Amino acid sequence: MMNKVFITRAATITALADNLEDLWQRLLCRQSAVQPINRFSTDSYYSHEAACIDSLRSDGNISLVQPLIDRLLENLGSVPVDTFLITATTKSGIDTLERLKKYTEADKHDILLSYLPKLISHKLNLNHQGININAACASSTIAVAKAASLIAAGRISVALVVGIDILTEFIFSGFSALRVLSPTTCKPFDKHRDGLNLGEGAAALLLMNEQRAKSDGITPIASLIGWGIATDATHIIAPDINASGLIHAIRLALKKANVTPENIAGINAHGTGTFYNDLMEFNAFQAIFKNHMIPIHSVKGAIGHTLGAAGAIEIAIGIQSLIHQIIPPTVGFNEPEQITATMISNSSVQISGNYLLKVNSGFGGINSAIILGKGDSE
Repeated sequence: MMNKVFITRAATITALADNLEDLWQRLLCRQSAVQPINRFSTDSYYSHEAACIDSLRSDGNISLVQPLIDRLLENLGSVPVDTFLITATTKSGIDTLERLKKYTEADKHDILLSYLPKLISHKLNLNHQGININAACASSTIAVAKAASLIAAGRISVALVVGIDILTEFIFSGFSALRVLSPTTCKPFDKHRDGLNLGEGAAALLLMNEQRAKSDGITPIASLIGWGIATDATHIIAPDINASGLIHAIRLALKKANVTPENIAGINAHGTGTFYNDLMEFNAFQAIFKNHMIPIHSVKGAIGHTLGAAGAIEIAIGIQSLIHQIIPPTVGFNEPEQITATMISNSSVQISGNYLLKVNSGFGGINSAIILGKGDSE
């Protein structure tokens, strides 16, 4: 028999707020952190906006990742020393490489993805170093699925997933070269969507099995009942418009959760605001949910696309949705296409149910799906 998996604690840092509660309230108020970039010059690029954490500063020769980690862990608090750590990032301390290329002093360790779990495990005094998962923009969702599978199989009793990515000119220039950035604020699922806004942030999710949560005297804030990962391998950056990989990932998650599409109360979509990603997602949702109209939302118009941190941040937001029974507005969404008119709103939507679907996709055709339940869900 598989062990139940619970989320017992969640912490976030985004450009919109320094903690999860403030983030939730500002999402409900339709606020956005997307604004002109002042961290580096954007004169050479056609887009000039992103969601940066303005107060994020680096002292000395270390990456911006390090002060971001410190702020996140301060929100999270202490964790058991036997916690199994899984970090998730796409570029970690890539700003260190930028410094070195400009012949500026920098700590080379920050460049390595493997340094991230080593650094966090040291800061938390954990018994083991842990591992890092780099799976493009589905990184932290897949990290959560990996942690959940280890707990469900009885291999570990407690795990910490930390998703983190920062915004640097290296990353911004890459997305600019791909012509996927919006020249204004992104418009997820909108008829006139024209690209994404980048963002930065971090999230930490503490997972436990039922026995460990009880023995530690912790009340779960959510349950993690299903997960699925699949790839379509259609193109190095473009999604499969037929959504074969995402459909398969969602079906795997539903099967593991032993719930039907009709049981899902809401969907936290990847929702980048690019034409083909949003179309691909809607094709997947229509294939799975048919005529069952489920509220869908994206947070990327509010906090930007936080890359490897996106899934963990959005899972934390999904937990708030289940607790408060509210789907937040999709910031930037104003004019619907015919297929989106009844499922996406720029206002909050009341829901009634125990389960929420969270999906993320990434370059290379990577797709992931998580099904969250209320803390007391069976």
